[in-house]
This record gives sequence, C-alpha cells and structure tokens, in this order.
Amino acid sequence: MSAEMYVPHFVVKQKLTMMVNRYEVSEADASGNPTRLMAFAEQKRMAFKEQVTFFTDASRSRPVFGFKARKTIDLSSGYDITDEAGAQIGFFRKDFGASLLRSTFHVEGPGYAGTGQERNQVVGLLRRFTDLAFLPVHFDFVDASGQPLFSVQRAMSLGDRYTVDVPDPRVDFRVAAAIAVGLDALMSR
Repeated sequence: MSAEMYVPHFVVKQKLTMMVNRYEVSEADASGNPTRLMAFAEQKRMAFKEQVTFFTDASRSRPVFGFKARKTIDLSSGYDITDEAGAQIGFFRKDFGASLLRSTFHVEGPGYAGTGQERNQVVGLLRRFTDLAFLPVHFDFVDASGQPLFSVQRAMSLGDRYTVDVPDPRVDFRVAAAIAVGLDALMSR
C-alpha cells in the first residue's frame, strides 16, 4: 500500500525570526537539492500548546496539513498529524524515558508503526548537555521488523537544514514533514 502523498526525498529549511520559527519544505532530488516548494510552516515560540500548520506557500492562504499536541502541558501525550480537512493521517510522540541518553520518538501512520532514534548517542549527549547547536542530527525511523521508514538528517552547520529520505512508500510526505519539523521544535526539551 502506498501513501496518498509519497515523496521519497525532501528538505526542510528553518528560518529564525523573533516570534516564530519558519520552515520551508521542498521536494528534492536524490542528491538533496531542492526542486520545488511543497509546504511552508510557522511555529509560534513559547506557545503553551504546540501547533504547527503547513500552508502551500508563504502567503498562508491555504492550509494543507499540520500537527497539534493532544494536551497542553503533558509533552509525552503526543501530536496528531492531520490533513487539510482535519482528518488524522498520523501520530508521533517523544519517548522521554528513552530520550535521556538518545532522543527517541514513536510514529504511527496508516499501515505502519515505528520508532525513530538518534543514530549517534555520543553526539546526542553532547548536543543535549552543551550549547553546540551546530552538531549534526541524524534520526533513523524503522518499523517493528527493523525495516527503514524514513530518516531525518542535519549536517554539521550553523543553519538548520534537514534532509529527509523516505524509502518506505507507506509513509505519507505530510507525516514525515510534520515529524521533521517536530524534531527540530522538540529536540531542545
């Protein structure tokens, strides 16, 4: 079974502003070069309830998908990913117990469930206990049998640019994009 919106490669670029984090999500070729804008999102900083809405472009005239925390304060409750009509298409949550040593997230979508974890525990610990924001980030999401669902990678740099590879056609682009942005927003917690 293939996802409604399957995109095998895309990039997420974050642009920092005073009050919001802005994200541009672009389809990419196999080398990671952006080819066309797929979504634009803004996340309000310091919001009590995490919510990110993705639009077709920076005009923010048409919302196409998003994610929202199930509860206001409980960070382990998880996030529902919805399509433009508000129907749930996926879910993710941070596993705070497992994340003490290596950030760990759980994901669910139509026909699959899996876990994503930082590939390098040493880099994860350094990133967590220092202010070295330029360290690389690499998450591998796998299903229960260990088969790759998707990966999210930020190279060592000062800017936040994530490359997302989705080898499993069951994973909807909107689910992977929401999680990539969610990782960026939640990793510092």
